[in-house]
Amino acid sequence: MKKDISHIMRFLVAKLFTFIFFGMALAIIFSLAQTIIQGILAGKDIMQIFLSGVNTGIIALAVFELALVINKEYSGEEEHEDAVESLRRTIPRFIGTVCIALSLEALIMVIKYSQLELAGNLYYPVAIITSTALLLASLGVFLHLTRKNNGTSPVHADGSVSYTHLRAHETRHDL
Repeated sequence: MKKDISHIMRFLVAKLFTFIFFGMALAIIFSLAQTIIQGILAGKDIMQIFLSGVNTGIIALAVFELALVINKEYSGEEEHEDAVESLRRTIPRFIGTVCIALSLEALIMVIKYSQLELAGNLYYPVAIITSTALLLASLGVFLHLTRKNNGTSPVHADGSVSYTHLRAHETRHDL
C-alpha cells in the first residue's frame, strides 16, 4: 500500500515537472519568435538578431530535453535497473545539449568581440571552451568507469586472466 502511494506521488510530481518544463520551453520559443519579429521590424542588424536567437533557441532546447528526461525516467513504471545504468542513459544526452549551448555561447562571444575589436576580452570565451572540454572529459571518464564488461576484456571479474591473453604475452615476450 505504501509503495503504491509513493509510486502515485512519484508519477504525479514527475508529470507536474514535465508539464512545467515543457511550458517553459514553449514560452522561451514564443519569446524567441517575438524577439526575432521585433528585431526585423525595428531594422536591427540581422547578425545580432541571429546571435540572440541562437542563444535563446539553445536554452529552449536544454529545457525541453530536461522535460523529456524527467518524463521518461520518473513517470514510467519503476524499473529494476540500477541507478548507474539510468544515469548512463540520460546524462550524456543532457550534458551534450549543455556542451553545445556552451560552445555556441563561446563562439558567439568570440565573433562579437572580434567585430567590436575587443580581443583583450577573450578570457571569458576561452574559460567557457575550457569548461566545456573539462565537462566532456569528465563525462568520458564517467562512461568509461561505469561501463559493463561485455566479455571483450581478457581480465575476468575475479581478476584472473584468460589463457589466450597469457599466451599472447608469452609469445610477444619470446619474440
